[in-house]
Amino acid sequence: MELLERITVESGKCGGRPCIRGFRIRVSDVLDLIASGASNEEILEDYPFLEAEDIVAALTYAARQTDHAVIAGAA
Repeated sequence: MELLERITVESGKCGGRPCIRGFRIRVSDVLDLIASGASNEEILEDYPFLEAEDIVAALTYAARQTDHAVIAGAA
């Protein structure tokens, strides 16, 4: 499975927000856990249906979402 194929978006699930492999855990949930200091091991223990590659996919997805040019308007 390609890494970013682990990220799914379904209109009827989690408000259409990006989720991990169709489960009801959003990419933002995983990112919030990491930001609050949870280790990969803790996340995988608390969410046994997740795989280590899912965490990497969430981080990769987030990184790619922020990789765009910002055009400033006239002041």
